[in-house]
Amino acid sequence: MTSPSKTPAPLTFDTFWRWLQDHRSCLLRAGSPDVVLMDHELLHWDLFEEEDGTAVVQAILGKALVGEVLIPRGDVLFVQSSPDLEQPGSQAWIFECIGGTREDSYPVFSFLVSHGMEGAPTHQVLKH
Repeated sequence: MTSPSKTPAPLTFDTFWRWLQDHRSCLLRAGSPDVVLMDHELLHWDLFEEEDGTAVVQAILGKALVGEVLIPRGDVLFVQSSPDLEQPGSQAWIFECIGGTREDSYPVFSFLVSHGMEGAPTHQVLKH
């Protein structure tokens, strides 16, 4: 497991997105500066791509769409991760999708996941 003093190398969005799709049940929060979707025991997450490559994160209650975040891949330069320091003792990690330019970059989307990528538990995907 990565220690908080070591920051993992940035990820490509594609690498992060493939990993997140296998860990959708571990998603605690997803958002942008405009909207934040929070997990709840009655919600489930749907993650997919539109035909144009836009990544879509949906929070769904039963069959009703509660909220949706659209992530244009071209807006993301890379993804950086770090332990969630706001919750000491938590195993949660923050994954920030960084946009802008290399000289002037800033978070455009963020995800809070119940664990980091290294040593992540394996999950069985439940089919609906």
